[in-house]
Amino acid sequence: MKNLTDQLAQYASYHRDRRNIATHFAGIPMIVLALAILLSRPQWHFASLPIAVSPGLVLFACATVYYIALDVVLGVVMAVFSAACLTLGAWLAREPATIWAASGAALFIVGWIFQFVGHVAYEHRKPAFADDLIGLVIGPLFVLAELFFGFGWRSTLRDAVDRRAHSLRESQQNRHQPV
Repeated sequence: MKNLTDQLAQYASYHRDRRNIATHFAGIPMIVLALAILLSRPQWHFASLPIAVSPGLVLFACATVYYIALDVVLGVVMAVFSAACLTLGAWLAREPATIWAASGAALFIVGWIFQFVGHVAYEHRKPAFADDLIGLVIGPLFVLAELFFGFGWRSTLRDAVDRRAHSLRESQQNRHQPV
């Protein structure tokens, strides 16, 4: 398993333009919330559990375990964000299907529009998940880490990610240059 620095650097190597990263600050949370909403149905109730189990809960629990394995602090913050998204998703799941589906679909579509505008207009490069599907899981963690880095948190990690991302970007560009 790649460590936190490797995962963030791999993702960051596809995200060097600050405007593209800014679109991700809007798009990725929208997509995460949309997934929590859309995967909040069906819900199964077990007498031994205080909350309903949904596909969203299972997905977010697995992602949270992975995030915590990479970094406890980031993982716990992601767990709090995930819990908020799942709470809203569970609430919307009790609404009529049109409200539930329309709210989830709208967030999902608009979130992806932000993502693709950032990559097409600013980065001029395909998204990271096009080469490695783990990018779909790392994206939310990347946004959170970038937010924390902006406040000066863990500058050593930020510097290591930047160095590694720069190296990865150069090696990717060298592979695509004609010989």
